[in-house]
Amino acid sequence: MACFQMGSCHAVPMTLFKNNRNKVCKAILDNSQESLKLSSGQLIILLEGGKDQSLYNTDVDYVFRQESYFQYMFGAKEPGCYGIVSIDVKTAQATSVLFVPRLPEEYETWMGALLKPEEFKAMYEVDEVYYVDELEAYLEKTTPKLILTLSGTNSDSGLTMQPPEFAGKDKYVTNCDLLYPIISECRVIKSKEEIEVLRYVAKVSSDAHIKVMQFIRPGRMEYEGESLFLHHAYAVGGCRHASYTCICGSGINSAILHYGHAGAPNNRPIQDGEMCLFDMGANYCGYAADITCSFPANGKFTEDQKFIYNAVLAARNAVMETARDGVSWVDMHKLAGKVLLEQLKAGGMLTGDVDEMLEAGVSGVFQPHGLGHLIGLDVHDVGGYLPTEPRRPSEAWLSKLRFARILKAGMYVTIEPGCYFIKQLMDKALADPQIRKYINVEVFERFRNFGGVRIEDDVLITKTGTENFAIVPRTVEEIEATMASK
Repeated sequence: MACFQMGSCHAVPMTLFKNNRNKVCKAILDNSQESLKLSSGQLIILLEGGKDQSLYNTDVDYVFRQESYFQYMFGAKEPGCYGIVSIDVKTAQATSVLFVPRLPEEYETWMGALLKPEEFKAMYEVDEVYYVDELEAYLEKTTPKLILTLSGTNSDSGLTMQPPEFAGKDKYVTNCDLLYPIISECRVIKSKEEIEVLRYVAKVSSDAHIKVMQFIRPGRMEYEGESLFLHHAYAVGGCRHASYTCICGSGINSAILHYGHAGAPNNRPIQDGEMCLFDMGANYCGYAADITCSFPANGKFTEDQKFIYNAVLAARNAVMETARDGVSWVDMHKLAGKVLLEQLKAGGMLTGDVDEMLEAGVSGVFQPHGLGHLIGLDVHDVGGYLPTEPRRPSEAWLSKLRFARILKAGMYVTIEPGCYFIKQLMDKALADPQIRKYINVEVFERFRNFGGVRIEDDVLITKTGTENFAIVPRTVEEIEATMASK
């Protein structure tokens, strides 16, 4: 059986991608038969794979990662490919065709042996393989009634994918709008095979996080934690890529939500008595992990650190115990916010009615981001705000939610409540009488240079609850015990 596998690491069967193709074909025929107005003939899905990207105008390329929709349908490692799924509308029979670049012989000198079409066919278990320069002839031979191409706007980035260009395109009827919401919705519900890949990459990432927690001590640099994580994920887990830039914030940097960027490359020495917030996830065969651990740099929580950490943990536990098929994600965000506020009130930071605080948006002072996001082939996976799903909430403290859907079994999400002390938000809260009235200013100010805490798990939604794939220490006692053992 053909598979993707790095060494002796997890084997990803090519049947995963075949099943994805079949799922998309069925969804198209089930949902669009009437709008397609086709009773017979060939309907073609045509996708363009990712291309090599040069580093500016140099002859150095970024390490290639396949475009996610193409990965979902074909699992091909190589750049410059096209893929077709040809559907017989009458019989619903689907044929998969991969088109690979025809490379000149001299490439062998630099890149190794060039695979022949029959070798690609065996490697990816598709029905047919041709060269890209044969795509026009293939279409002329097939005479499709309609070609579906992919175009749509990602609700996280705001960027729009443009439909592919190909030789002879003007000879055919094409539709670039119908496919995007259908294939995106297919990606939302994970298959059994996808779940096993996600379980694997989450376990690799969890183990790497534990290694980092045991390594970090005052005096280490933040980037040393990043380096160790990436090394373990690749050397032990076969994960050549990370799913995003590692966030390794210590002290006040732990309150910077997307720290670790080019202007702040995890380059601060870690100080005694500080909290660390490390948000890192490996990537295997395109599938992402996204896990955050927060822990004291010296391995022992202070009372203030316990206060904030346990407040976030209580919010996380409440969501983990309540989320399941049929539950509103917006309600889960509200639940996390309410529990966080209750804990902060119990610790003396807030005063007043918690429900009133929630309506006033006080929880957004401490957690300005959404509760979590869909995750899969993209770390912020597609499907959040499709046309058939609830729109983004308009309230300020809910507007950062990356989706507002009703949870379904088979969804894979992050649950990541947090509590941060961000100067701009603190100053803004104190300047607003409608927020300030709930704040014990003396206690609030004590935490001005605290930083932040986030607890992020990768969670499968089931009919009856949740299954957490992030296997890391979470209680204060578990974290201190883990950091004490090397």
